[in-house]
Amino acid sequence: MIARLAHGRFHYAWIVVGVTFLVMLLTAGIRSVPGVLILPLEDEFGWTRATVSLAVSINLFLYGLCGPYAAALMEKIGMRRMMAAALFLLTGAILLTTQITVPWQLYLLWGAVVGLGTGAMAGWIAATVSNRWFVARRGVVVGLLTASNATGQLIFVPLLASLVASQGWRSAVLLVAGVALLLVPLAVIFIRNFPQDVGLRPYGATEHDEDPRPRAQLGNPFTGALQTLARSLRSRDFLLLAGSFFICGLTTSGLVGTHLIPFARECGLSEVTAASLLAVIGVFDVLGTMASGWLSDRYDSRWLLFWYYGLRGLSLMFLPVAYEFGFYGLMLFVVFYGLDWVATVPPTVRLTADIFGKANVGTVYAWIFASHQLGSAAAAYGAGLLRTWLGDYQASFIIAGLFGLLAAVMVLRIGRETPRDLLPVRQPELPAAPAS
Repeated sequence: MIARLAHGRFHYAWIVVGVTFLVMLLTAGIRSVPGVLILPLEDEFGWTRATVSLAVSINLFLYGLCGPYAAALMEKIGMRRMMAAALFLLTGAILLTTQITVPWQLYLLWGAVVGLGTGAMAGWIAATVSNRWFVARRGVVVGLLTASNATGQLIFVPLLASLVASQGWRSAVLLVAGVALLLVPLAVIFIRNFPQDVGLRPYGATEHDEDPRPRAQLGNPFTGALQTLARSLRSRDFLLLAGSFFICGLTTSGLVGTHLIPFARECGLSEVTAASLLAVIGVFDVLGTMASGWLSDRYDSRWLLFWYYGLRGLSLMFLPVAYEFGFYGLMLFVVFYGLDWVATVPPTVRLTADIFGKANVGTVYAWIFASHQLGSAAAAYGAGLLRTWLGDYQASFIIAGLFGLLAAVMVLRIGRETPRDLLPVRQPELPAAPAS
């Protein structure tokens, strides 16, 4: 069957993208669960906003930290085994979450285990699939895979909120566990590591294009991930990419993804309506991310990032005022902010591949993504803590907006190093892939 598909009408790369899209969509659905669980957990167990936010913060931090090691381990065992193992781990941990009674169980299961499980399928996927399987349309593919996050949010958030309201929060948790289990066979059957595994070149490639296969890793993959980080830290471009992506995480999944629903509830909206706001962000995020992928194939990624971060910062500073206009003010924010939700990913991936090379992009981008999730973790817990102390979210949104403006300035400095500065993180070029 795989042989027939590989030599069929469509390039097999698009099948890999399709299955990867579904896996990333599920990961987005799992990561959207805490947003609809914060208030039900507070009501059932009497926990504070800071207590529940800490579990989300642990989840986001480990989700990002796991990425570089997962990318290195993936090079050792392959994409198919990595995806299947992560899906099994998630299924078990999510099912056990329905039995929690005290905070440490929430921290262990949803914070640690689910964070590691989703992290095993996170930072490396879009970068690795796009650069291994594609020469043409790389930006579009990254945009499509990144848009799966918004699509998962669009599908899962209203559904989960509705289940929480009608059946209780445990039913919502059981739903995502069941979907995770159903995706295991798809990953096992269809995912392949390289185009050469099915007798093909990458989509749009010629015999003169760089072979995306890295050199064989003989050592410990975890040591290799740390060595990649050590080499990357010598590059100012890496520090700028990681620093701006830290702010990206702080201003998106950590703050808005975690706290928009509780914030909207405090503005007087119902839980389902509040969840629908986050879902609508997902609708416009799909449009914005796909457009960003197209633009990153044609325009300077640094200037794209400048506009993305600057406009996001301004929209977050508007949010504390938006709720004064009720539902329509929040909808104005949702549309404007949604177009910019993860539009930063395609140009960031492209800059990473251009600066550090295709053979390194999986692990290097995974470290950059780890910085993103560190920012997410800081915002998830910090906003919950400020809400507990101050009684509202206004300070959190203003601070995040200022950070967005700072990131807009930072990204303009990317790519201004001399080539000599980048030599320590580049690998020797591989010979061209043999014709199939």
